[in-house]
Amino acid sequence: MTLTDLLIVPESHRDHNWENQFFDELLKSKVTLLDEGPQMGPDKWPYLMVEAGGSGDEPLINILNWLSTKGIGLVINPTKEYPDYVFPWGMLWNFKETGLFRLNQAPVIQGQVELKNEQGLIAGAPTPQYLPDYVRDILRQFFFDQGLMQVKILVISQDGKHFDLAFSLESLGNPPEQEHSGILEAFSWFLPAHYSLILLSEKEVKGFVPL
Repeated sequence: MTLTDLLIVPESHRDHNWENQFFDELLKSKVTLLDEGPQMGPDKWPYLMVEAGGSGDEPLINILNWLSTKGIGLVINPTKEYPDYVFPWGMLWNFKETGLFRLNQAPVIQGQVELKNEQGLIAGAPTPQYLPDYVRDILRQFFFDQGLMQVKILVISQDGKHFDLAFSLESLGNPPEQEHSGILEAFSWFLPAHYSLILLSEKEVKGFVPL
């Protein structure tokens, strides 16, 4: 199917197979910029708005390369009642690093984790492959804008296979528990969909490092 064919498929029929075909065709396409710079989306995050499926003049791959290091998402065909696709920034830098917008694994749950004991717990600073320097720079600027100057992070695993990116509660100002879900949802915009995010006290695990 061509990109034009894919874009007329009803929302109710856009499954995982449709998404994969859409990604493949989109990467080969040219698009039209609807604005010179990013616009604020309904979710309050910055997005570049483009029109796809027509006679565009800008290779999408060039746009992706630019957005991936800028902390800006991408919206495809925003003038429709519902955009054809919304790419949070985490999907874009994941593409830059892996060649994939999504990894083929089940989505993770963002929330609380119960640490039964520290025996066998793997914990350490994120590698540049897991969290590239330019991603840390964008995250750091985001936190600075919120008045949080010394956010700390840690990558932990209880089985050596599944890893969580933990944010220090103390470095975030110890927000009340009822706000944790909303905080993690905000952080998730910056990170790939398969990353598991948690908030954790430095009293429970040692080794947090500055972002």
